[in-house]
Amino acid sequence: MKLSGKKIAILLEGDYYEPEIWYYKNRFAEEGSEVHFLTRLWGQPSLTFLGHEYRAPFEVNESFEGMSDEELRSFAAVIVPAGMVADRLRYTEDIEKLPPATRFLQRAFAEPSIVKGIICHGLWLLAPTPELVRGRNVVVHNNLLGDARNMGANYVNEDVVVDGDLITARSGNHCHLFARAIIERLRERCPILPMSV
Repeated sequence: MKLSGKKIAILLEGDYYEPEIWYYKNRFAEEGSEVHFLTRLWGQPSLTFLGHEYRAPFEVNESFEGMSDEELRSFAAVIVPAGMVADRLRYTEDIEKLPPATRFLQRAFAEPSIVKGIICHGLWLLAPTPELVRGRNVVVHNNLLGDARNMGANYVNEDVVVDGDLITARSGNHCHLFARAIIERLRERCPILPMSV
């Protein structure tokens, strides 16, 4: 397993796209990665979110809030999934402050060692911080083309776009291609260990 011990963070909220989330849960684990689903727990020990297609419940008991820089750097990748997850996570009680999930991503973008994966409508979460994708090559859901251009990103009409530590994909239906690109990028970053004799 090439990615043994690598930690993958996947943000989650209600109206998630079930086939995508189920795929990540199994595919990254298949590579030996530790898969962590993170959300805003609102002071609760856990929250259960319902999916968009089948209303399937998914329980999350880890939060990105209050995460130390050291713990953040322990993740090899942070993923913002498709569906309405990003829209729900970009809520903030104080309009003068960044949403906690956006602030978390801002911190992840400041760490080049972390692969940032954003798929479909996930770019919504970066709307308050367009500088994070300004001048970067991205692809988004067709409905967000204007958003990407207004944020100063370079839209590339491909299903998956890799721009250094940023990997984007068109829609939740491209999650297998997106996951493959993330896995390949993480494999490139894994040190090659000498073979034992």
